[in-house]
Amino acid sequence: MSEIPRVLAVIGDPNQINTWSGTPYFFLKAGTQQGFLSGCLPLRPEGLRHRRLVWNLVRVLLCSRPGGFQYTEAFLRRLFGQAHLRDKEPVEIISHFPLLPPRPWPPGWRVSYYIDATLRQNFIEYGVGDRINAKTREDALRRELEHYLAAERIVCMSRWAANSVVESYGVPSSKVHVILPGANLHDRDLPPPGPDAEPPRLNPLRLGFIGKDWRRKRLPFLLKVAEELERRGVGVRVVALGPRREDLPSHPLLEKAGFIDKRHDSWRFVQLVRSFHFGCLFSSAEAYGVANLECLRLGVPVLASRVGGIPDTVRDGLAYLFDPNCPPHEVADLLQFFVRDRVAYHDLQQRVIRCADEFSWLRTVEKFVSVWDGRGALAA
Repeated sequence: MSEIPRVLAVIGDPNQINTWSGTPYFFLKAGTQQGFLSGCLPLRPEGLRHRRLVWNLVRVLLCSRPGGFQYTEAFLRRLFGQAHLRDKEPVEIISHFPLLPPRPWPPGWRVSYYIDATLRQNFIEYGVGDRINAKTREDALRRELEHYLAAERIVCMSRWAANSVVESYGVPSSKVHVILPGANLHDRDLPPPGPDAEPPRLNPLRLGFIGKDWRRKRLPFLLKVAEELERRGVGVRVVALGPRREDLPSHPLLEKAGFIDKRHDSWRFVQLVRSFHFGCLFSSAEAYGVANLECLRLGVPVLASRVGGIPDTVRDGLAYLFDPNCPPHEVADLLQFFVRDRVAYHDLQQRVIRCADEFSWLRTVEKFVSVWDGRGALAA
């Protein structure tokens, strides 16, 4: 498809399923399978751990805030040097990190980005900037703009990120596109399609939570929803998948499933998610929400906050979005309706199942091919 090698880059090794929640891994697998990607650049940031410690120590000695080494030229040049690319050999790079590869780029290199958020959004919305000194932040933002302007394309995982690229950085909208990622799941673990089942009994109602950062993703709010349902006589369990059991608070309605390593036990991950009646993601900040995609890919309806890139991960009729400031009883009202009307829940579930293929990496790569061919640009 491409006359020159097209490779994927991220801070880490895309060959490893646990790199950046698995997104580079599944993009690489689907991209190479369909001939869109030639391979990847396996980088090892752990090999620079000593330099990171020294850099942070120097910041402390200078009475400056430590942190942010991964945004510096020193880190990125040494990291990218591991790729051993020759300047005179043409290559196309799709990078998940806005400052990678470091500039200036050799004349034969083409660079595009596939990002979940801009650095500005990470610094402000996620609060990452509070842990980095001002000079490091400003320098990173300056270089990020240079990279965007020099890139061939900036593909974003949501309109939220695309709007930031265009409005906050002034990048022409003609080079900015939106392509939703796929669910980070192995197709081999997906159950085969079957006939419609009878309406399930939602007793107890199983509310699924997926994600390590349980505070930002507002697991406590979901537990308040469960408490409200219990007060109304509805049997309910909140199943938390991702955080270590010892890191979570004790709660009588909380089932701590722990962390499941997809490298060795992806089938168990799939079976547990399929046991959810609803996947729930009430984050205070979220670039797009891979948990929503995983639930929808497995036929599980979604409840989520209308924040960040979350609205782009769901389709009308497959999920319910709530204002981030809504009280727990509003979510409980909807859930109680479905508990009482099993047929309505069954109809919702079947709609999700019929659309499940839309959330595969196969569909995502097809959209990349269309954008690269100039046939199906999804402009911001």
